[in-house]
Amino acid sequence: MTKSKFTVAGNVVDVISKKIFKGEVTVQDGLITSIKEVDDAPDCYILPGLVDSHVHIESSLLIPSRFADLVVRKGTLGIVTDPHEIANVLGEIGIDFMINDARKTPLEIRFGVPSCVPATPFETSGFTLGANKVESLLKREEVVCLAELMDFPGVINDDLEVMKKIVATKRLGKKIDGHAPGLKGADLKKYVAAGISADHECSNIEEALEKLKLGMMIQIREGSAAKDFEALYPLIDSHSDRVMLCTDDTHPDDLFENGHIDNLIRKGLAKGCDLMNLLRASSYNAIKHYGLDLGLLQLRDSADFIIIDNPESFKVSSSYMKGECIYKNGDVFFDSHNEILLNNFYRKEIKLEDIQIEAKDCDVHVMTASDGDLLTGWTQERPKVEDGNFVSDTNQDLLKMVVMSRYNNDKPVVGFIRGFGFNKGAISGSIAHDSHNIIAVGTNDSDMLNALNTLIKLKGGMVASEGKETRSVQLDVAGLMSNKRGEDLLTEYNFLDDLTKSFGSSFHSPFMTLAFMSLLVIPKLKLSDKGLFDVEQFKLIDLYCK
Repeated sequence: MTKSKFTVAGNVVDVISKKIFKGEVTVQDGLITSIKEVDDAPDCYILPGLVDSHVHIESSLLIPSRFADLVVRKGTLGIVTDPHEIANVLGEIGIDFMINDARKTPLEIRFGVPSCVPATPFETSGFTLGANKVESLLKREEVVCLAELMDFPGVINDDLEVMKKIVATKRLGKKIDGHAPGLKGADLKKYVAAGISADHECSNIEEALEKLKLGMMIQIREGSAAKDFEALYPLIDSHSDRVMLCTDDTHPDDLFENGHIDNLIRKGLAKGCDLMNLLRASSYNAIKHYGLDLGLLQLRDSADFIIIDNPESFKVSSSYMKGECIYKNGDVFFDSHNEILLNNFYRKEIKLEDIQIEAKDCDVHVMTASDGDLLTGWTQERPKVEDGNFVSDTNQDLLKMVVMSRYNNDKPVVGFIRGFGFNKGAISGSIAHDSHNIIAVGTNDSDMLNALNTLIKLKGGMVASEGKETRSVQLDVAGLMSNKRGEDLLTEYNFLDDLTKSFGSSFHSPFMTLAFMSLLVIPKLKLSDKGLFDVEQFKLIDLYCK
């Protein structure tokens, strides 16, 4: 598409001077050459494109170009993404895939280098990114930061590998993103002093304020599983220059039905937040913090902007990048297809006895899950016994959970979890943060076995099983993403989700919640393919209570 001279008119939203005026914007050769006030401009709004300041594109189940095709319709023009999902599975090869696919889009997609691959030594990962490889990746022009530094014990204890990554990032003049849920006091001070400048893991206002006082930027997150907007939205007005918006992990149904960053703007306006503060949190602050190459609707800026009907409904009619219209009235004007399929999946099918757990005369440690929260509780319970084995008990909402390696054929690890509320069936997936092994939860061993073996046959995806009915979504890129169009994937996902929801859970996104039950860096209790893990003590523990 050839760049040319054109004008757009409407209510011009200036997030720099914090004012809105009837105006006309002239664009020539990809730059804004004139902005002037006029009396007869239409009622639409022209404003800078939105930015997701922290997202794992893989969680959308779409490759980057398919993800871009979807979010540009919602007004998102800038994305800071951490590809640590695919990095755990495929290492640098996976990161290259994400960067190369993102290049096919006109959006400003910038990357963080995964800082913790694997996240801990207490799980089996497909690859390891050491300090030397991280430094090499940091030098790439597409990279703007060292991505979320989850190994906060490593920072606090001056771990040599961790410190090498931090020093290299500082030397290259790039940002360091944080990941420190619940960290406070002296440990938090040391963590921030090391150079970590942003955090998206605050779940309450007190935690966020302590981090703000120490100089951090706070990323207010609203994803499919972790939802912190309700707790943190007051910061948008009280600390308008120190907050950014992000989605972190969002499934395709939420992107289609609720939107992306535009959804957070609607939520904020409904809460009474100031429009300009919301727009700065969703554009200006992230652009400045990460040094993104995105215009802010100023004279001589790159002509990157969107046109919407009004802020309250935030329906995007068109999007422009570098003076070119890349989306208009339902049509996207860039390619989003990739022929390359990569995977790393070697698991063989298992037998029923592989997931049975011997009953003993004692309680077991039980993880408790909550909707909209990645933090888990911890209790002790006596499971139901059948044929000498501990089994799921729907009356207690005490369900068996299984995690096993996708990279080898080691024996599956079994634990127990409360909170899912299933009264029948089982689900399994190859999205299991952060090493993306195979994870399942279910009400009976037969359905769990079927869900797990179906997943193994697919070599990655998501499966729901109940009796003779099994539904699935195959994820043919690393067992994490699909190469299909977003609309086609959504049809499959909704078919799967309908069966899953019939199992009785009140969770908004059971698969997304399940995927985080193996994330060993978020308290309190988690399950890996190597065993039950006490996050606060940072060690493996026995399932049976002593």
